Amino acid sequence: MLLPVDQGDKYQHILGYAVLMSWFATLYATFAQRMLFAIGFVLLGISLEYVQRWTGYRTFDVADMVADAIGVTVGWLLSPPRTTYYLCLIEKIFRIR
Repeated sequence: MLLPVDQGDKYQHILGYAVLMSWFATLYATFAQRMLFAIGFVLLGISLEYVQRWTGYRTFDVADMVADAIGVTVGWLLSPPRTTYYLCLIEKIFRIR
């Protein structure tokens, strides 16, 4: 489902990769671990675009790669210690053990 705005899929790319990076940055707190995940997620976004081109029915878009990288950056910046450890909050809300 696309957002009903111009280039709405780019916002979805940013949100998706921001959530992904934030999640892993919350689980792995050292700079080196976060850097490896960030590099991996950016490479994932790039490789998925190339795979889409090869399918013949999906589109290749460099702007999607940029949006993915922006999402990774946003996710890193929004992760602890700059923000709360939201995974603990989720555990409390859902009483996960």
